[in-house]
Amino acid sequence: MPLDVPIINMSFQLKISFLFVSVCFLSSYAKDNVPQQEPVDSAIFYYNKVIKPNSKSDLLQAFVYYKNKKDENLKQLDTLNAIYNLRQIALIQNKLGMLYDSETSAIEALNQEFPELKIIVYSIEDRIQRVRRLINEHGVKGYVCKGRRGLIELSEAVNAVFDNNLYLSDQVNQALHKKSNLEIDDFDVLLLKHLSNGLSQDQISLLFKEQNISPNSLSTIEKRLNKLRIQFKANNAIHLVAIVKDLGLI
Repeated sequence: MPLDVPIINMSFQLKISFLFVSVCFLSSYAKDNVPQQEPVDSAIFYYNKVIKPNSKSDLLQAFVYYKNKKDENLKQLDTLNAIYNLRQIALIQNKLGMLYDSETSAIEALNQEFPELKIIVYSIEDRIQRVRRLINEHGVKGYVCKGRRGLIELSEAVNAVFDNNLYLSDQVNQALHKKSNLEIDDFDVLLLKHLSNGLSQDQISLLFKEQNISPNSLSTIEKRLNKLRIQFKANNAIHLVAIVKDLGLI
């Protein structure tokens, strides 16, 4: 009987030792495998906001970050990183539903990476001011509107641009002519879109500041809307929105 006691004690000690080692191992494993949160304002931090956004606010914050980075890259003549940041901006705009802005960012990235590339845009957008801007500011060589003749015109555009000619669909041919009184720029379109969605002037001003869109002061927005009311002979903001919608401007 006495001989059994040391054996029992040794077995108990071994169990305790094994348990202690197991706990230490699991604690060390858990510590090593806890997801490390990326530092705020790091590239990975904003990359994750774009890839897996939890809210619209995540995308807006990432938009401001990448836009500022892109501007810094261009000042430093860092074309490669500017292209990357433009691609991220295009992705964010697409996720925010800003499809046409996304197209513009993609074109800007192409121009940076392939300066000699001749770009043809194939789009459902037929606003003259947008087409004029793509031609004058981004060097687009062709603009084809989607429709029943879209693919035929796209083929014509490829041939025309290959021969160093500019090609525009009939719907947007006026983009080469002098700007008319009924045309508005992209800022006005964005302003009127937010107004048509029920945002107040104060809310639009705050939203523009969040998105780093200029001008964004309340006084500037008030003056811009007053100018548009006079331009379109509208009695009030509701009447203005109705007129520009009827004209297909928004």
